[in-house]
Amino acid sequence: MAFLESYLNNASPTGYESSGQKLWMDYLKPYVDTFITDTYGTAVGIINPDAAFKVVIEGHADEISWYVNYITEDGLIYVIRNGGSDHQIAPSKRVNIHTKNGIVKGVFGWPAIHTRNRDKEENPKISNIFIDLGCETKEQVEKLGVHVGCVITYPDEFMVLNENKFVCRAIDNRMGGFMIAEVARLLHENKVKLPFGLYITNAVQEEVGLRGAEMITQTIKPNVAIITDVCHDSTTPMIDKKIEGETKIGSGPVITYAPAVQNNLRDLIVTTAEEKKIPFQRLASSRVTGTDTDAFAYSNGGVASALISLPLRYMHTTVEMVHKEDVENVIKLIYETILKIENNETFSYFK
Repeated sequence: MAFLESYLNNASPTGYESSGQKLWMDYLKPYVDTFITDTYGTAVGIINPDAAFKVVIEGHADEISWYVNYITEDGLIYVIRNGGSDHQIAPSKRVNIHTKNGIVKGVFGWPAIHTRNRDKEENPKISNIFIDLGCETKEQVEKLGVHVGCVITYPDEFMVLNENKFVCRAIDNRMGGFMIAEVARLLHENKVKLPFGLYITNAVQEEVGLRGAEMITQTIKPNVAIITDVCHDSTTPMIDKKIEGETKIGSGPVITYAPAVQNNLRDLIVTTAEEKKIPFQRLASSRVTGTDTDAFAYSNGGVASALISLPLRYMHTTVEMVHKEDVENVIKLIYETILKIENNETFSYFK
């Protein structure tokens, strides 16, 4: 829990994941044989690095954020997205602006309800949300070390609700990094000797197009990849289950059906869940999963890939919420599935 809390609270916006990767690698170090990293910051802990057959378990390290885009003459800041940041939750949020001089505090301002035109209520949008640092001029902003291109995150930190709900920003998907690290810990503590190489992969830049996974899969050249990310709890208000399907926190890991998911590998995961009595849910995706599964599946001439998701409420907000038991069961399902993968298994449809 101490690692989980510090890891979630640490800011790792897309493109600036290195501080979180260092925390993750320090935690993982006792449980792996070696590490590799790449130019953009993806980190991989490896068990059995000399093995020819390679299995990946993967999450992504980055969180959504903002960039400073324009500073007005009277010291206000307009922003653009870095990943899928939600403009509707921004007004009245506190922010951290990351500069070479350290963190500069600010707030997303918003006109008071008394002053807004109630006949024509204006909604938050990229063109009208702005950050106030308490400065009166552009020069004062720049003197603080803030410039166009500085990255901006929210400071909201980890908490537990009702004893078993974890709440934080960036659960998408640093919880994935935590879960794959826990799989490595279990393998080490249970003295499991794997017949293949296991690559515990924490990829960067997923939120801007699966870019970290796209790069590292060319480096690893895996035979099998099991990806973990988050998916929507569709049981909260204003979500249409006819469109999103029905998945709920507390009901178990979510196993995805999609073109990028290799059917035999997915069936192995389902069979494992049934045999080990791990509760699970099913979800269908259309053309893409929207996760690093797609990057791994379609790389290197095709890699047998599957997706195990953690159901989550309020994605891309500062109060993302998951169930403790789901976290434990995703860890267990990945762990038990790894134990069932045979060395040199192709998962071919044509045996």
